Amino acid sequence: MTASNAVSFRHTGERSLTTVVAPAGRAAERIARHLLRFGLVAVIGWIGAMKFTAYEAEGIAGFVENSPLMAWTCEVFSHRQFSAVLGVIEIGIAALVALARVWPRGGVAGAIGAIGMFATTLSFMATTPGVFEPAAGGFPALSAMPGQFLVKDIALLGIAVWALGDALAPVRR
Repeated sequence: MTASNAVSFRHTGERSLTTVVAPAGRAAERIARHLLRFGLVAVIGWIGAMKFTAYEAEGIAGFVENSPLMAWTCEVFSHRQFSAVLGVIEIGIAALVALARVWPRGGVAGAIGAIGMFATTLSFMATTPGVFEPAAGGFPALSAMPGQFLVKDIALLGIAVWALGDALAPVRR
């Protein structure tokens, strides 16, 4: 459809393509916003809840021990204690992100917390032995564990940055 065709539709009383497609696009955008926000809330909340299990506490131990940012915590806490502290923080972050519509400043704080959380876990890619598979002939192939476990945080970091922008919009007004 050319611009002149769209104009002629308006003159004849017929609906233009933009009047038909625009509402569907706005509805899809609203659905996507809810999926992004509450998908992020579900992932962070679930990860946080898992931190109270022995399975998860032992699972993160290698990441924490090899991280220059977090290794000091091994001297202060046991694996289970530190994992539980992270769990409380992560569940708090999830709650703040979830509340962004009713408490935008809380949403901003939650999104910043999520950005920090995913940036920290992504730093483990550089500090944890075994992230990259050496048998890939020079290609930076991710190992099944821990490399593939960590790479998802790139997308989650992007969603957290989006959540920050979304939460900031009403705060700026």
